Amino acid sequence: MKLTFFGAARQVTGSMYLLELEDGYQILVDCGTNLDVQDKLDKRDDNKYGLFPFDASLINVVVLTHAHIDHSGQIPNLYREGFEGQVLCSNPTLELAELLLQDAASINQKKHKAIQKSKRKSKKYKSIDSEDLYFSRQVDEAMANFVPIAFGKKFKFHPQASVTLYPAGHLLGAAHLVFEVEEGGAFKTIGFSGDIGRKNYPLLVDPEPMPAVDYLVMETTYGNRYHQDQEEPVEALGKIIKSACLDKPGRLIIPAFSVGRTQAMLYTLNKLYSETQIEPIKVFTDSPLGKASTKVYEKYHRLLNAEAQMFRKEEENLFDFENLHYVESTEESKALSSHLEPCIILSSSGMVQGGRVEYHIEKNIENPYATILMIGYATEGTIGHKLLNRTQRELTINHKKLTIQADIQKIDVFSGHGDLNDLINFVQQQPRESLKKIFLIHGELTSMEHFKGILEGKGYTQVSIPEYRETFTL
Repeated sequence: MKLTFFGAARQVTGSMYLLELEDGYQILVDCGTNLDVQDKLDKRDDNKYGLFPFDASLINVVVLTHAHIDHSGQIPNLYREGFEGQVLCSNPTLELAELLLQDAASINQKKHKAIQKSKRKSKKYKSIDSEDLYFSRQVDEAMANFVPIAFGKKFKFHPQASVTLYPAGHLLGAAHLVFEVEEGGAFKTIGFSGDIGRKNYPLLVDPEPMPAVDYLVMETTYGNRYHQDQEEPVEALGKIIKSACLDKPGRLIIPAFSVGRTQAMLYTLNKLYSETQIEPIKVFTDSPLGKASTKVYEKYHRLLNAEAQMFRKEEENLFDFENLHYVESTEESKALSSHLEPCIILSSSGMVQGGRVEYHIEKNIENPYATILMIGYATEGTIGHKLLNRTQRELTINHKKLTIQADIQKIDVFSGHGDLNDLINFVQQQPRESLKKIFLIHGELTSMEHFKGILEGKGYTQVSIPEYRETFTL
């Protein structure tokens, strides 16, 4: 059996790993979008197979850890390039992935129109136009081949191979994957952590331990740091709202990813208004995708944690509360800049890279009565990253140079990733004497190197940081 790393190797995004059995059967674990555009273009220049660094028509099956676009976003293109097999995942992942992929297709359609109208087509844009962009029809064709499988039940997809899904937290439907492969009369097991959630996160179950495996492919997003805020989410958010909207007649703008983070925020706001005496400030949820994915969370409420299920039973709903308003049209979204009363605007994207929230930031960054609350990770180069690190007094948004006068706040109680302690605990569930190798992926290189040093100090000596396209024989 061979394992090749085609994504999230020495970087965070673009998860994509190829398992090849001894009979040539090929399993692709995740098929994500590389969000580093320049890196993606550089790598594609070397691809003799087109968009992918392998022949897509030879892939037999895809197994998906969860729906986030950096894990699922290239699946429609995989079918375009010749893949004809099935995509295996949990039920919620299937439904959330369809929403995310259709949203990506809608964005692609807008990009396509903009490129077609442009009088000046750079080489970069021509490349993206001809190869990168899939549309709604391609998403429909891909989704017809998704097959949902249950958590905790071994699913045999090949005479000598099976996979079992275990809840990973992080996102509704997210899974650790454990493959069991029979080769030469012996069994080998390989586990993929997926993105590991954190304990006691709003709505989501705690990550389940993974059974002992021979090989572990392990994420390292927080491999060199800890969560800083130790308050309960309700308490932390309540303090921010009081400061931003009650102590002064201001507005609170919260960039949040539509799938996962938005639901955690709405649930926490619902609890805040239900369990405390704080005045229910008007909340605008400005994300059609956020509204649609919230319905999926409601549908699969039995997969949420015990606290959320009890709250739903007592309050009859998880996400609906007084003064909550879903913004539908773009015109209504833009009109929020004229809303004079204190309010909360919850909008995507979480990194402030495109999406409706970019407009809200542009209109409020010079408003001293506005507060911008960053609640998650943002990659370097994004507006969100600049706000998180507060390295500049000015920002350029939509070609406008703006002075930062709004109050910039950040909390990490809503981060969906386990921190360094969580990652260490996850690995330590694996017996050192039987674990043959750990592969570190899905993190910045400094994070991987730090985590590798910690694991080696704890007796896990076979730790590797794979490079892009590096292949290992298991």
